[in-house]
Amino acid sequence: MLTPRRIEIFKAIVDEFIKTAEPVGSKTLQQKYKLQYSSATIRNDMQALEEMGYLEKTHTSSGRIPSTLGYKFYCENLLSNSAIDRKMEIAIREAFDASNMNIEEAIHLSCNILSEMTNMTSGAIGPDSRTQKLEHIKLFQLDERNAVCVFITNTGHTETKTFHFEEDIPYADIEACTDILNGKLRGTPITDLPAKMEFIRPDLSAVVKRHDLLFTAFIKAFVRFASENVYFSGRDRMLYQPEFEDINKLKQLMTMLDDSTVWKRIDEGENALAVTTKRGAQLTWVNDLAVVRSKFRVRGTESGELMVVGPSRMNYDKVISMLDYAAKMIEKMYSSGGDDWDE
Repeated sequence: MLTPRRIEIFKAIVDEFIKTAEPVGSKTLQQKYKLQYSSATIRNDMQALEEMGYLEKTHTSSGRIPSTLGYKFYCENLLSNSAIDRKMEIAIREAFDASNMNIEEAIHLSCNILSEMTNMTSGAIGPDSRTQKLEHIKLFQLDERNAVCVFITNTGHTETKTFHFEEDIPYADIEACTDILNGKLRGTPITDLPAKMEFIRPDLSAVVKRHDLLFTAFIKAFVRFASENVYFSGRDRMLYQPEFEDINKLKQLMTMLDDSTVWKRIDEGENALAVTTKRGAQLTWVNDLAVVRSKFRVRGTESGELMVVGPSRMNYDKVISMLDYAAKMIEKMYSSGGDDWDE
């Protein structure tokens, strides 16, 4: 049974372990947290918390550490929901105010700041192409070897890609190719575009003189558009976290960081445990790894997520408040228009 005393002891253990990465014993709780209970009482309650699954006992110490279930309970019930630290707020705001950025640059800047301030890996997830369909293509020729292509989806999202051709492409070919693609591909799910291009290749070859160069350019663009956009900053910062001194854990993490599909489905893993906090942050634990995410929206549509990736032993109050503030800054800057996510 979770009594107020056990909750007090449990919270002290989590707070101390987050700070020190060392198993917590009854003497530390008495001396550092001024708990007015005997050592025997504290040890008994720690044993009870362990039996309930909220604490774990390490092999190298008589102290306890929080379990994944314990972190989930802590984040659901014991977070202070404090506002972002004033110095961090000013640093994030001034970084945004100091430059004229498109949304891609703002997202990357947010990740860099979050990684620096948390000393962990941070990232961003772009729009989910699985739920979008192609609405329209616009191709603007800059010169005979360069063009800018804009893809517009049924949700209003746009992607901009730059094409560079090895040979000159006549404007008539650009125009004819765009007309064919708009006629044949409108309403196609983004993930199906590369495959459908193969079916319309004969139509392109019959009308467009340099169809081979244009076909290759569009295939590459569609593949990039269909893939999950994930950006990471501060990958090397995980090297300094005690939990990842284990080379096997570090290799597993680096493999995950290289696989963009993992992060869109992080909640679906067999060992994943997830919760949404009262402030709306999404937290997922996979083994010893914690992922904290905060959504941002532009022009009223859900555009993506900022995230911090680190050990389960992280300062959740600090991380959540910074993620929340950075996401709100992105929304504030781009909610009324402007650039969209561009890989």
